[in-house]
Amino acid sequence: MLLFPTLFLLGILPWIALCADDFYKLLGIEKDASDREIKRAYRTLSKKFHPDKNPNDESAHAKFVSIAEAYDALIDPETRRIYDQYGHDGLKQHQQGGGRGGQHHDPFDLFSRFFGGSGHFGHGGGERRGHNMEVRISIPLRDFYNGAETEFTIEKQAICSACEGSGSKDGAVETCNVCGGRGMRVQKHMLAPGIFQQVQSMCDACGGKGKTIKHPCPVCGGARVVREPETHQLHVERGMPKGVRITYENEADESPDWVAGDLIVQLQELEPKMESGDALKLDGNFFRRRGRDLFWREVLSLREAWMGDWERNVTHLDGHVVRLGRDRGDVVQPGMVEIVKGEGMPIWDREEQEGDEDEFGALHVEYVVVLPDQMETGMEKEFWSTWEKWRKKHGVDLHKDSGRPAPKSHDEL
Repeated sequence: MLLFPTLFLLGILPWIALCADDFYKLLGIEKDASDREIKRAYRTLSKKFHPDKNPNDESAHAKFVSIAEAYDALIDPETRRIYDQYGHDGLKQHQQGGGRGGQHHDPFDLFSRFFGGSGHFGHGGGERRGHNMEVRISIPLRDFYNGAETEFTIEKQAICSACEGSGSKDGAVETCNVCGGRGMRVQKHMLAPGIFQQVQSMCDACGGKGKTIKHPCPVCGGARVVREPETHQLHVERGMPKGVRITYENEADESPDWVAGDLIVQLQELEPKMESGDALKLDGNFFRRRGRDLFWREVLSLREAWMGDWERNVTHLDGHVVRLGRDRGDVVQPGMVEIVKGEGMPIWDREEQEGDEDEFGALHVEYVVVLPDQMETGMEKEFWSTWEKWRKKHGVDLHKDSGRPAPKSHDEL
């Protein structure tokens, strides 16, 4: 009677093993990944799926635990060899047999070894917290108008992944025998016979750390931290104002001695310039922005300003066309500003809900009239004759109409 259940269990065990997440795929690494690549993958993913950054998200919490389990199995040469050869089932048997693989790490304890603190993002009460970092990222105006998904890279202080922040090549860290682990030394100085002064100073034997290392880590040289580039995703929402600050929690400089502060990104606008490629040849690249409104300067010839009968197509920041023009006989005064409603910046709202219609500011078009440097003789004569006929017909005298006193004659001078 027991034969069938036994055969059934033996048959489904391989399927159970297949259903478990592959540790390499879980960390996003190849099977021949180095220890440093494994540590780098853990550092990135553990921050992404940490429960503090994903509150009330059970799937993120489960992923955080799985990532810690995968790292714990692959970073040790023995358990990695067993996993590579026998998979999850072999690793489980090794754990049950009392091997090192049975020593499961608390995922939060493992996290704290990499990033300092209690394993949480600044929620440990009296934990020390590092300074915030602020950087400025410049993006073109079209990204403020359209919104954008891009990346940026900064150089920051990171906990050394090779030694997990211990500073030791073999992981061995000893208490300083000079200061007894306090990091400070108290020395007596005699000021006069029978009169002493106690002076407390940082222990020069351990540099105030209270710990000493016999075999420094070859990557960080025992400093426990390294300088390295780190890439972040930047999400720019439509209509965001210049100077807006975007906060990346706990992404500032790291140290084993404190919880990382926040990385604050301030968005600035790039100066307009000619772009290569047909897709980027937009007149809107040279718009100027003030709040929710955009400003554009359109140049007209004397004939266009005076006689009308012209049309312009201005290519906006998203490629749609704004049409400007005047009928024949419509005069445009130099410096005149035309306001085109609904052609300015999208109005940004932090509380905007999905499905809400976008609202836009206005486009202010300033007309600049360019006069000719000189006129050809024939054109000047025809223009003067036409003007004189019109003036005499309508009795226009610009000097008298101005109300100013007449100029004195040469005899009066």
